[in-house]
Amino acid sequence: MTDSNEHGALTEGVYYILLALHKPMHGYGIMQFVKEISNNRVSLGAGTLYGAISTMLSKGWIKALEQEADSRKKEYVITDLGRTIVLDEIKRLEELLDNGKRIIGGYEK
Repeated sequence: MTDSNEHGALTEGVYYILLALHKPMHGYGIMQFVKEISNNRVSLGAGTLYGAISTMLSKGWIKALEQEADSRKKEYVITDLGRTIVLDEIKRLEELLDNGKRIIGGYEK
């Protein structure tokens, strides 16, 4: 695992995009996945999505897959580094929850 402070907290959108890309997926598929997994709470616009994809490509968290010459849809997939980033974020979020539960005295819905 990397030092969790090395990359900082992920935005919710980036976190969900990385989760989506555990399977190869194109942009529209990512948008649908994020909307579905967040119960329609998170809706990524194309600009936000492709800006995040560009950043994650440059950081090596995801990679573009080879595509057929006649295909216009580019597919992306998470890298090993991206998986480490997600696991670090899960660990960070669990710590937040654990601290909150410890101080508040439990979790009530």
